[in-house]
Amino acid sequence: MGNPKKNAATVGIAGNIFLFIAKLAIGFVSNSIAIISDAFNSLTDVVNSIILFFSVKVGSKSADEDHPFGHHRSEPLGGLIVAVLTIVLGFEIARIAATRLITKTAPIFSIPVVFILLLTILIKSFMYLYTRSAWKKTKSTAVFVLMVDHRNDIWISSGAIIGFLGANYNIVFLDALVAFFIGIWIIKVGFSIGARNVKYLMGEAPKPELVDKISRIVLNVNGVRSIQKIKAHYVGVLLQVEVHIRVSRNISVYRAHTIETNARKAIEKLREVDRAFVHVDPIIKSRPH
Repeated sequence: MGNPKKNAATVGIAGNIFLFIAKLAIGFVSNSIAIISDAFNSLTDVVNSIILFFSVKVGSKSADEDHPFGHHRSEPLGGLIVAVLTIVLGFEIARIAATRLITKTAPIFSIPVVFILLLTILIKSFMYLYTRSAWKKTKSTAVFVLMVDHRNDIWISSGAIIGFLGANYNIVFLDALVAFFIGIWIIKVGFSIGARNVKYLMGEAPKPELVDKISRIVLNVNGVRSIQKIKAHYVGVLLQVEVHIRVSRNISVYRAHTIETNARKAIEKLREVDRAFVHVDPIIKSRPH
């Protein structure tokens, strides 16, 4: 089976290379800006898939002397690079489409163009389902970026068909109009991808529901009387958790250490957690005044 994350990125690279070549050839033959823009979207997808492949490869490395807490930031860093490239592409497509709207340039209708767009939808649907399966197994942010990109390409190619068919009915502005909205859609996707990955790079706290889940796990550890404080933040795509637990002041140091170890291991069993730090505090009863 191999690594599901690397496999998803490899499928993305191969599929997008094929789609870029096919769509670019048909786009130039038919003079369709919608198809040409979709072709360069596929080229960007090739670059994106390569970036994400290497970010997954680096992120899979074990901790070393230079990176004692692992390489988990590589995946959101790759996702952020993809977001920037996606936004730039979207602006360029929108600019070209706006120019075509002004000059009223229309594509040349042909059956092969419709065929290649339908083939694109078919191939992208397979790539989306394959990548979604990999994401469900790994919850990788890099694989999520690939999955969203494949899904959006299905809608983009569907829109290109609408614009292209419009030219056959002398609606000359429809192709450029669809391309313009394709550009806006790509920009929106780029900002969405960027926002999702920035939170991992900035060390954002997880959702309260996940913190509550960690708290319940800790409180179920034998010997933990209460939680004094709990904090968590992302280091890349995984969490580091700091928990202050309270235990009976009458137990031995060995027993307190065992409780701490059990609590730490219980937290680190969670798929979302990379490392947990547990501090033990004795319960000190207040003295009467």
